[in-house]
Amino acid sequence: MAWGKKVSPAFKAKVDTIAQALGTDPNYLMGAMAFETGRTFSPKIRNAAGSGAVGLIQFMPSTARSLGTSSAALAKMSAVQQLDYVYAYLAPYAGRLNSLSDVYMAILYPAAVGQSDNYPLFKEGTKAYTQNKGLDTNKDGVVTKGEAAARVTRTMQQGMKSPYYG
Repeated sequence: MAWGKKVSPAFKAKVDTIAQALGTDPNYLMGAMAFETGRTFSPKIRNAAGSGAVGLIQFMPSTARSLGTSSAALAKMSAVQQLDYVYAYLAPYAGRLNSLSDVYMAILYPAAVGQSDNYPLFKEGTKAYTQNKGLDTNKDGVVTKGEAAARVTRTMQQGMKSPYYG
């Protein structure tokens, strides 16, 4: 499993169970969580930009509330416990998480799940584009699903190699 040597056997087993229930590849889940946590898999990690997001998939405070919890409660959980909330968040997308980019879009921009990699997410002139313009690799004023997922893909690929794979 990608990044498997960075997490406990219990964490890996639960990711496998969640992936099976969602109909997706556990490596996709691990790649997305590695990216979102800066490869730490820490349930306590907070968004560096100060958005209030926390944890394995960077739950926003409003998302935490919609799942019946809070950012503070999520940050106090173990990584294995927080996986229950990762599953709860991703469950509505079960059967549609057919690629790493779809898993990542469920986290970043849910409307793009199932769309092609050239699907536009953020356009120049918007606040969202300004916040994400570093993802616009071809500098055309549009961040696409494929561009946004490229860094996550590299993160997963890194985790598929020694010394992290296991």
